[in-house]
Amino acid sequence: MLVSFPANGHSASGYLALPKSGSGAGLIVIQEWWGLVDHIKEVADRFAAAGFVALAPDLYHGEQARSPDQAGKMLMALNIAEAGKDLRGTADYLLAHSAVQPKKVGAVGFCMGGQLALFAAQEHPDRITAAVDFYGIHPNVKIEPTRLKIPLQGHFGKKDPSVKEESARSLFEGIQSQGGEAEAFFYDAGHAFFNDARPEAYDPPSADKAWERTLNFLRTHLG
Repeated sequence: MLVSFPANGHSASGYLALPKSGSGAGLIVIQEWWGLVDHIKEVADRFAAAGFVALAPDLYHGEQARSPDQAGKMLMALNIAEAGKDLRGTADYLLAHSAVQPKKVGAVGFCMGGQLALFAAQEHPDRITAAVDFYGIHPNVKIEPTRLKIPLQGHFGKKDPSVKEESARSLFEGIQSQGGEAEAFFYDAGHAFFNDARPEAYDPPSADKAWERTLNFLRTHLG
């Protein structure tokens, strides 16, 4: 269901999916560069079915991209500082929600959202307990390894031309070298291998393994 909540002095919105059990840890599901499309809502539903109170904020505030060119332009136009505040508002909404038990919130994001999940972990460690990055990329989101102190997990495709394996390894090794708890996994797949709405990119074996690892990681750190 669609919900509205205060964030950064204005009203934000998102798609909320509740677990059948009635309660669970909170989870922010962060969109790809396409926007809050049906695929992301379905991913939120999957997390809810796995026991989480999942909320996917609409960082484009109602807009959706219809082509890669438009998506790229919307990605570059995103105000990162404002998006960070929207993510904090999302976390606050979840922490205040009666269904969120225990009072912990994780973040998981895909493509643009993967980089923003790391950004949320970096900027709001008082709200975010753990974060998962699926092949995150955004040229305007600056990640500082020294500031990433919460548990992190990453999933990357070895054939991804937009997120090079070497760069991803360097980032996560840099976080580890600074005392951060970070693990990264690499798959024989390309970019967006988890997106089953894009047959040309979807890689079922990689997606299934990444999903299993993500659930185990989140359940370990969110309780």
